[in-house]
Amino acid sequence: MEKNTKGKSSFVMEGQTFRKRFPLKYGWIFLFLACLVLWVMFYSEEITDHMTCRSSLLKMNVPTTKASTPNTTTSKRPTEPPEPASVCSYHSVLPEDALEVQQLKESIAWPETPSLPSNFSLHDTSDPAHSTCTVLPRNGGGSWRVGDQLEVLIQIADFHGRPKSSGGDVLLARLHSPTLFAGVAGRVLDHRNGSYTAVFSLLWEGSARVEVTLVHPSEAVTVLERITQQNPGRVSLKSIFRSGSVTESTACNVCLKAPPERLCNFTDLHTGEPWFCYKPKKLKCEHRTIHSFGGFGLKLKPMEEKLFQSGVNMKVLIPSSGPSNITILPKLKGGDVIAQPAGYYYQGIWRALDGTTVHQLTNNSAISQCLSGKVLHLYGDSTIRQWFEYLISAAPDLKKFDLKTLKQTGPFMAFNYAKNTFVTFRCHAPPIRFGNLLVSQTRYIANELDGVVGGENTAIVIGVWSHFSTFPVEVYIRRLLSIRRAVERLLTRAPGTVVIIRTANPKALTLYETLTNSDWFSIQRDKILRTIFKGANVRFVDAWEMTLAHHLPHNLHPQPPIISNMLNVVLSHICFPAGNFKKAKKL
Repeated sequence: MEKNTKGKSSFVMEGQTFRKRFPLKYGWIFLFLACLVLWVMFYSEEITDHMTCRSSLLKMNVPTTKASTPNTTTSKRPTEPPEPASVCSYHSVLPEDALEVQQLKESIAWPETPSLPSNFSLHDTSDPAHSTCTVLPRNGGGSWRVGDQLEVLIQIADFHGRPKSSGGDVLLARLHSPTLFAGVAGRVLDHRNGSYTAVFSLLWEGSARVEVTLVHPSEAVTVLERITQQNPGRVSLKSIFRSGSVTESTACNVCLKAPPERLCNFTDLHTGEPWFCYKPKKLKCEHRTIHSFGGFGLKLKPMEEKLFQSGVNMKVLIPSSGPSNITILPKLKGGDVIAQPAGYYYQGIWRALDGTTVHQLTNNSAISQCLSGKVLHLYGDSTIRQWFEYLISAAPDLKKFDLKTLKQTGPFMAFNYAKNTFVTFRCHAPPIRFGNLLVSQTRYIANELDGVVGGENTAIVIGVWSHFSTFPVEVYIRRLLSIRRAVERLLTRAPGTVVIIRTANPKALTLYETLTNSDWFSIQRDKILRTIFKGANVRFVDAWEMTLAHHLPHNLHPQPPIISNMLNVVLSHICFPAGNFKKAKKL
């Protein structure tokens, strides 16, 4: 008993001594420190990941798609884990480009189109069969003459025959003469109330027929706008990584939903053009060898496919409510009117109205003589590759050198040693939907232009449009601004260089072509292209009007008669630079 009492007394005394040395308030400090250690252990992984993510973003100089947050901070932990950051650098532009980008986006704003409820009826949408186009009488009366402006009223109705009360339909208009092999594109004005006016310049004597085509009903545009916003990655692109016997494939894009540490950053160091791929599991980013097209995946909502039916409501002629043919008499004296179109066809030959004298260089000797002593670099997509192929076939003494490259992607080069002629083709860098493109052969056009010596005997042709249609328009604007700056640098150091820009062109449409590369997408990007290069010292080949005005059907790769006319414009600019461009013609 005494032993136990002593033990208890000793314990109590030791406790009192401890409390004297360490007052009660220090106990709370130790308790707080213990809790802090536990908190750090619990959150350490999340904090480390966040710091790594921010560090990688700063290194790449690429903003995430998350909304900006206020400057104030909070110590509260979110109730749900944050979603992976999406690396979307197309949102970032150079400060000096911000205003221009905004103006370009505003310039392509489409008229408001009807919203589509989930149970909408096709019969309430635009129907070309019930719509009409009417040739309006000549302003001032009398007969039509060369130099006049012809106006055609277009009234869109639905499948019930009821007039539409809103605009936004995609329409193309052409005035043509099958007997004279003549044709000219018309301008379509949207009055935003279901009616439109097509305006044509009358440019030849004889017969002419009006033709108006509904490319897409306004309701289809509603769908195209939605998928552009919600599914910019509907075309799958990928890269193949290879090292020894190990091969891996991962998805690539300008925008990927993953934190930066899970991505390979292939942003071009010189232009800043963005490109990212998911990191392979076994290999390294440096093992990337091939850029490739991965396919297309997009399911429309119920009933939406019916808005894209060939022969029903997609690329269908609108019937005339009266005579669609007119007779054009000779021009009266003193009746000169400045023409609006870029040109027109007559007897199958393109006649430019933008001041270009188009020479007819249709045989081998003429092309050979034209290109004598010239260096011609062609950059762009398959519609530019088509020009290279046409030149090789039209001028057999221009010999293609076998670089052992793929037929679809190139690069290609051809020589005429006797005439000291050198011609090359190189496709533009991603995004591009070619089957396979060696990464070692991937080049951004701006970088290529910076390596061109240039001068009076050098010509550059650029065509970039088709492969950008499934991406946010900022991606296309950024690419063109980069190319324009390179063009300006080239013309500053070598002002005699001829630079030619190819525009977009209308094409045949299936459901797949529509969702990836509709004429509606091309109309917008074509306008952006023209606006960006309007102030630069470049020449245009108006592929849009040259395809629309011709009697042959639309095709992504226009048929040889159209290509022949396009190359005549190109060669006229290259071979007659001094006296080729004159004041725009008058009618």
